[in-house]
Amino acid sequence: MKREARVSGGWWRRKSTPAKVETYTRWSFHFFGVAEIFSIGVAALNQGGTLIGGWLLVAVCGHSALTMLTASRALDWTRGRREQPVRLMWTLAVITAVIAVAALALVEHGPGGKDVETAAGTVFGGVTAFGAGTLALGVRERRRMLAVVGGFAAGAAAVTWPLGLPAAASLATGLVVLLGGGFIAFTSAFSVWLLNAVYELDEARETRARLAVAEERLRFGRDLHDVMGRNLAVIALKSELAVQLARRERPEAVEQMIEVQRIARESQREVRDVVRGYRETDLGVELAGAKGVLTAAGIDCEVSAPVEGLPAQVQSALGWVVREATTNVLRHGDAERCAVSLRVREGRVVLVVENNGLTEHNGMAEEAGAGARARESEGPARAVRAARLPAAAARQEGSGLAGLRERLLAVDGTLQAGPVEGGVFRVVAEVPLTAVVA
Repeated sequence: MKREARVSGGWWRRKSTPAKVETYTRWSFHFFGVAEIFSIGVAALNQGGTLIGGWLLVAVCGHSALTMLTASRALDWTRGRREQPVRLMWTLAVITAVIAVAALALVEHGPGGKDVETAAGTVFGGVTAFGAGTLALGVRERRRMLAVVGGFAAGAAAVTWPLGLPAAASLATGLVVLLGGGFIAFTSAFSVWLLNAVYELDEARETRARLAVAEERLRFGRDLHDVMGRNLAVIALKSELAVQLARRERPEAVEQMIEVQRIARESQREVRDVVRGYRETDLGVELAGAKGVLTAAGIDCEVSAPVEGLPAQVQSALGWVVREATTNVLRHGDAERCAVSLRVREGRVVLVVENNGLTEHNGMAEEAGAGARARESEGPARAVRAARLPAAAARQEGSGLAGLRERLLAVDGTLQAGPVEGGVFRVVAEVPLTAVVA
């Protein structure tokens, strides 16, 4: 029993926020169908007796199943997964009209009795309202929704009046259909609008992350161009001059090539400086940036990480861990809370990043975390040896984890990532306090 509960809870946790909202919306539409059965079908059974009430209940159950199917297909259509269910909508409209006319015929030509007439009237008004509200979900424009609901309400009033009902009763019937169908249509349209807004926000968050990566690449490209462009132009000019001097057998050609060699070595050093500045990060800046970005994304972020006195190499390595973990929380998780803590223990700096957004996108990280915990149980030496995996094995664990392990390995550090109890995903990075770049 506990295992089934864990599977069910895991199924829900693995869903992203838009998928959860869509599931909730879809089942809300199904709830309308269940409400139709209990509010109309069961009431008709109690009022109309076993025979007539039973047939009315069967008709209402069939109509309810059709409204559920139509609502589900219409929701898929609004999300662009299938074509507009035009035939199904026409089928629902015809079935609704048939049941409504049958209910009126039961009032006019049935066995009579106040209870039977009440049951038939309940079925007539309820089926018409639920049918109109569901059909409105299959159109996009607001005017068409109002036209569908208003048309059903006007038709209900126009059909009941010739049967001998007073004008006031016919208008009341039309008003009931208008209000009931309008409520269902408004609720459905608002739910679909909210669902589309959630999907758009999720896409905007992913776009923001991609733009941040693209901007950083452009910045690095500009820096590299600024460094290499001028030096390569000088190298090209001096090499051409050296060629001309060598053809004339002038001794100055050697001096020019020596100058080319010097500029090439200087360019090498400048490129290393650019790459080093790109790869090195400030832990304090990364922690502040992570807190700001996560808070802006609606994630409650708690940071408890004093960085005073830590060596620059340690801060650089752990800063990359914070950056990568924050990116994963934004792009792959569905977190509501995130906690970052830093402490010094037995000459090692331990950084822990936890979030409750464990989803199916963390699959490779979960496997890597399981492997890391297994290596930890075998001893620290085994964990260090396992960190020195070949490139192919590192790619299987995911480029993010492999890149972090590469950076931490340079300062003799280790990385563990994986799920823990309570649906929490944890990243633990350890770096010696006296770390020196290899």
